[in-house]
Amino acid sequence: MDGDAPWFLACFVSSLTAESPNTVAAYRRDVTALLAWAERGAVADPAGLTRLHLRRYLAFLTTRSMARRTIARKVAALRRYFGFLQRRGVVATDPTLRLSAPKGESRLPRVLPVAEMAVFLEPPSYPTSPSAAGLWRGHQAEAQRDGVVLELLYGSGLRVGELCGLGPSDVDLTRGLVTVWGKGSKQRRVPISEPCLLALRAWIGVGRAVFSKAASASTVCGPAVPSDDPSGEDRLGYDRLGHGRRGPAQQPLFSNRRGYPMSPRDVRRIIDRRAAATDSAPTHPHALRHSFATHLLDGGADLRVVQELLGHASLVTTQVYTHVSKDRLRSVYEATHPRA
Repeated sequence: MDGDAPWFLACFVSSLTAESPNTVAAYRRDVTALLAWAERGAVADPAGLTRLHLRRYLAFLTTRSMARRTIARKVAALRRYFGFLQRRGVVATDPTLRLSAPKGESRLPRVLPVAEMAVFLEPPSYPTSPSAAGLWRGHQAEAQRDGVVLELLYGSGLRVGELCGLGPSDVDLTRGLVTVWGKGSKQRRVPISEPCLLALRAWIGVGRAVFSKAASASTVCGPAVPSDDPSGEDRLGYDRLGHGRRGPAQQPLFSNRRGYPMSPRDVRRIIDRRAAATDSAPTHPHALRHSFATHLLDGGADLRVVQELLGHASLVTTQVYTHVSKDRLRSVYEATHPRA
């Protein structure tokens, strides 16, 4: 473990094998920021850091007007880091023990009403002029892809990273299931809605080939550029060390117009374009997942079923949606309580 002494940051990052790429990237950034602060204070190694040092560091973060949720996440990263060092014998005691962390602000996820979601999912029109056949095909393919992306985010409740990592073999059009790899490399199968199945067949049968031609042209000019995602994960679901989470490499199910595998940033652009086209309020990819869960609960779904569909390891994580689903609580109360 002496490859990156004295702080052993690379060894710590390599130990986070069960975490998602985004979590690994966040932990790396948080620990790196602490190490930079410590070295400015002439602390040479982790054994020289005490709980008093860490309390001063948290006070320093507070003076920089960081949100409490951000500071709480940084404390979680430091606890993981020093726990790793203590288990490896680098430090005798863990300075994060009894270290107070601010509680993050309680934020309920934004949920799109059912009527607004129906408008949001309605595809915009695109040019149909025979004189612009190539432009028409490009717009048609893009509309097909965008429709499938939005239907999977809302209709199946996928995380944006799970969607970007999909390959053609992950979709079972016969049984109406999609296989996704969630946090901690956990695999789950989620049903595909009927509108999404129709959109998927159109995309796989027609639109995807248009984008594949762009990919072939890019290959002639040179290899695909690496992702600019700060998580360190490329757009096929592999990290920069080549450690895959989904087995053998395969072509992505979704590509951008240049033929490169779709990234979370591309998905955000799709949502921004659709919001502008439908005069909807700006939203975020995860809001579609929140809406998926809340609308299921509004329809009477069991909380355990929603937990499985979302891929949550703990039911506590899923319970946040019981606070969001106020309409259902009101209707159940009025229908069942004798004094309602």
